Amino acid sequence: MVKRTRHTAPQSAEDEDWNGGESSSAAEDSEYNDVSYNRKSQYFSSTKRKQGPARKKSKVLKIDASPRPSKPQDFGADASPHPKSTHSIVAPAPIRTALLDWYRTVHTTRGMPWRKPYDPTLSAEGRAQRAYEVWISEIMLQQTQVTTVIPYYNRWMEKFPTIRDLAAATIDEVNGLWKGLGYYSRASRLLAGAQKAVNELGGRLPDNAKDIEAKIPGIGRYSAGAICSIAYGEQAPVLDGNVHRLLSRFLALHAPPKAKATLDILWAGARAMVEISSTPSPPNPAPGVLESESQSPQYPGDINQALIELGSTVCKVREPDCEACPLRTWCAAYRESTTPRERNSSSVVDIEDTCLVCEPLPSYEGVTSYPMKAERKKAREELDLVHIVEWQPQTTSNERKFLMIRRPDTGLLAGLYDFPSSIDVPKAITLEAQDKLATETLSKIIQGRIRQNVGLGNGSPDSETFNISKIISGGDVLHVFSHIRKTYRVQWILLRGGDSPPTIMLEKTPPPKGRRTKKSKTEKHIVDDVKPPNQSDIQGGAIWVSLNEVMETNMGSGVVKVWNMAKSLWEGKAG
Repeated sequence: MVKRTRHTAPQSAEDEDWNGGESSSAAEDSEYNDVSYNRKSQYFSSTKRKQGPARKKSKVLKIDASPRPSKPQDFGADASPHPKSTHSIVAPAPIRTALLDWYRTVHTTRGMPWRKPYDPTLSAEGRAQRAYEVWISEIMLQQTQVTTVIPYYNRWMEKFPTIRDLAAATIDEVNGLWKGLGYYSRASRLLAGAQKAVNELGGRLPDNAKDIEAKIPGIGRYSAGAICSIAYGEQAPVLDGNVHRLLSRFLALHAPPKAKATLDILWAGARAMVEISSTPSPPNPAPGVLESESQSPQYPGDINQALIELGSTVCKVREPDCEACPLRTWCAAYRESTTPRERNSSSVVDIEDTCLVCEPLPSYEGVTSYPMKAERKKAREELDLVHIVEWQPQTTSNERKFLMIRRPDTGLLAGLYDFPSSIDVPKAITLEAQDKLATETLSKIIQGRIRQNVGLGNGSPDSETFNISKIISGGDVLHVFSHIRKTYRVQWILLRGGDSPPTIMLEKTPPPKGRRTKKSKTEKHIVDDVKPPNQSDIQGGAIWVSLNEVMETNMGSGVVKVWNMAKSLWEGKAG
């Protein structure tokens, strides 16, 4: 029988973020980036009322015009009724002025190289270049902190200064620059988007939000609005996590955060902020200076960046600094937190104008009562068996090579390297079953006979026969994705025989076939979580990689953790 050693390596720490474990911790800078909805969604479509006979007189409902009470027991199913207009921005002009005057003092504080003053005198080519720069920054900022993104952005722009430079790159070059930033699908979509822009759109990103969302992979409603408002000056709103939270408080909106009715209200508020009357373009301000409204017109891109900056740095998830907020005068949540709660029985509201979107507050916690807390679904748990297959020659050579799988150039984790795996195996899998899966997986990838009953010192002169001399269990690595709590069970398989590694049968295969699911109304991608249990994850091409070159391949952080655990098995650090 094959020599089996079991190590009791400690389980690696769980990623605290919910972003697939492949990037730095999820940042407040983009909690809800590209939050969008399908207007025809069966989940959020509103139910139309049946029309009855016309009434002679509208009913009115008395309400308490003072802020909502602080005691949880004061709230019932119909507690604290208020008019729909509570959640509308009807006079945005003074709000914009205060916002932009504040933004002028802080817009350079965090040193973001992609943030530049809007220049209406730029040529069409110059604006397209700005759109490219903003596009790269916005995609990098999704679920990633600003401080983490800055060095990646600088290296990216040095390597790919224009969209044409990016379009000419390979997926390996793109993944190499992206390594460590996580969410590698973002990188592959940037490459695909650049190639489409160059091949089909004259080398420029579309200059309006509707077209850029429809034609460029990976761009949703938020990114489209950000790019086109900042680079092209289009009056397109944005609604990322920061603006979602900011407007929920500004409008005192306590409703399911991802429901269509909620998003309709918030998008309308964001739109009101950027819908400004056109004015003649003033002389260019000094470089790096955003002049106040009294000296220059208001630009949609500046307004959107100011809203995002305010939500990120002042109207934070926890401990918002309301006293430093330039919008507190108009903020409904702030007024609730500072106004004495006295009943006003004389206030009434037309029942037809009553807000039906908000839900009762379970308890009043001041400004942080908003937005309504979203219920997160419990991530499903899966166990994958990861085979770290090492080949050593039958001679006394010190040569060591490891079998790695390169994923296809398109699809999930495009172009990244991984180790052969058996997907979603039973949690109570036995060691004998693990040995069988290891042999089955190898037989699908390499040529030659594989034997399990030969010890380390009993080699075979047959160059077509390879011996599994030992299998060592390394322990479990926990890796948390947004929807899966994945455990990787690591086992090191030592394969000996011949003067060179076994010939690989699996050169390259098409992307995995699975159900297609809509990422947005214009974007589709293959999901790989529909494979049958125990199916080996060997899509793409397989290669042998020398020991000292494994870490030079483009691997996700989960694979890096698996590799580090495997190394500890022969370096004596696991048990």
